[in-house]
Amino acid sequence: MCGIAGFLEPSRNRSVDDCEWVARMMANTLAHRGPDDEGSWADPEAGVALGHRRLAILDLSAEGHQPMPSADGRYVLVFNGEIYNFQQLRHELEKSGHSFRGHSDTEVMLASFCQWGFRPALERFVGMFALALWDRQAGRLHLARDRAGEKPLYYGWAGNALVFGSELKALQAHPGWSAGIDRHALALLTRYGYIPAPYCIYENTYKLPPGCALTFSRRDRKTAAPVPYWSAQSVAEAGVAHPFEGSEQEATDRLLALLQQSVAQQMVADVPVGAFLSGGIDSSLIVAIMQAQSRRPIRTFSIGFPQENLNEARFAKAVARRLGTYHTELYVQPGNLGQVIHQLPRIYDEPFADPSQVPTAILCRLASEHVKVSLSGDAGDESFGGCRRYRDAQLRWEVISGIPGRFELARHLKRVSRAGLNTRIASDPFRKMLSRVSNLSDLLSVSTDRSLYQMLMSPNREAHLWMKDANEPETQHDALPGWERFPELLQRMMCLDLVSYLPDDILVKVDRAAMSVGLETRIPLLDHRVIEFAWSLPSSFKQRRNKGKWLLRQILHQYIPPALVDRPKRGFGAPIAEWLRGPLRDWAGDLLGETRLGQ
Repeated sequence: MCGIAGFLEPSRNRSVDDCEWVARMMANTLAHRGPDDEGSWADPEAGVALGHRRLAILDLSAEGHQPMPSADGRYVLVFNGEIYNFQQLRHELEKSGHSFRGHSDTEVMLASFCQWGFRPALERFVGMFALALWDRQAGRLHLARDRAGEKPLYYGWAGNALVFGSELKALQAHPGWSAGIDRHALALLTRYGYIPAPYCIYENTYKLPPGCALTFSRRDRKTAAPVPYWSAQSVAEAGVAHPFEGSEQEATDRLLALLQQSVAQQMVADVPVGAFLSGGIDSSLIVAIMQAQSRRPIRTFSIGFPQENLNEARFAKAVARRLGTYHTELYVQPGNLGQVIHQLPRIYDEPFADPSQVPTAILCRLASEHVKVSLSGDAGDESFGGCRRYRDAQLRWEVISGIPGRFELARHLKRVSRAGLNTRIASDPFRKMLSRVSNLSDLLSVSTDRSLYQMLMSPNREAHLWMKDANEPETQHDALPGWERFPELLQRMMCLDLVSYLPDDILVKVDRAAMSVGLETRIPLLDHRVIEFAWSLPSSFKQRRNKGKWLLRQILHQYIPPALVDRPKRGFGAPIAEWLRGPLRDWAGDLLGETRLGQ
């Protein structure tokens, strides 16, 4: 796990030292992602420079230093992430005549590119990664991102230079950077609370979508387009079209074997490894499989809140006791908030409105005090139908789609609610009632199940009224091709979340929070082999008896009694409203004060 940065530009007669200085300056903004080592490499004649900050996880020696050249000198690589099947690939490469001086996965990646070529090698990798590969022979720069989008990669233009990096702050460090705010992206932010890929808060700057590669030369720096080497949507469609035909027990056995394989590979490290544990289905299952494969108690971490309705720490503690882990918990108090809150703009780089970023940052800080790698139970909802929003949408669509004359009723309710809300004398209880009427009119006015789900995913459904001179660009929320190819609404919603909400919100939240304190997170449920099998399962193996993640639950019950984990699903929430009325009131008031807003 590391931070990468660099640029490609027409030759400007810079020296090697000048080019490397710029690359180092860009990479050093990512020191939090890689506190253990730094490196740079440049070819001034080609106009390329690469920078790297290292978080040493595998091969802690100098043999893991990056940028790393291939043995034959053709390629130079900077890489952020982990290739979990690197040992298997290494054995295969050794049979083909390759030799290795160290035991890092970076060296195995380079040998893979030499042996099989760029795209075939990508397709063999099992892992999470963002990489930049300079092909000295072809004069091409390849950028690529892992299938699910665990690791980030931004790119854009600073004058004539193509710039790229793990975080936006690296691009901003290039001397030619001058990008302004993209107001159209701000419109997306106000609707969703995050900015969907490929868009970014800055103009002429983009997120490389998950599962995509991008190739540049000095001549076509501004014409290249991302090309998918793996598509979550295609995987989903293929799974639905060719479903698993075995029994529930056969599916359980197959899924358990895949999870055991994924967890085992992701526990490989030359540094201490632990896990986040909320006490929910996903994290409890990952921890259970980890502990079953470990000879000693694994380290687990959770946070709690004094507010009983938000506190999952007691559930996590009970699961940890049952599994025999070495458990650490922290109850969040107002005094814990100040340092984290003020660091959020630096951590996330672009506006990000998921309130669970606060407890996530606190949890990552806690874990980083004890381990350098932590496994997470994220991503179960999007492949196994666990999100409560899915069941809500299914029920609502079933009800409203059968109401005759609902569009006319919606127009009447909207007129009434707007007239009342525009009356200054309306009391607070009356205004709350009118707001509910307005929400009901929105619900009744949706014409398709897709528009219903988009409404449920939009914290602000009138974003166009907030931003002057801004139009929302089309995203996969609006134009996911093939929505109608899925026969069930559950499958449609899961697919949309898999290609947008998961990589652009959930994985952003986890990656930035963890890497801000030099902690590597790994997510076994995002192993693409698990995703591909999950999408072949019928919906009855995912939702049953008004519960999601049915098959995951059956596996978990082999380790933990149902009474410990079968309870209503909770999100990773925090008492934000209470904090804003209390310890964060002055901070929020300053941000929203007339002086600040007038700037």
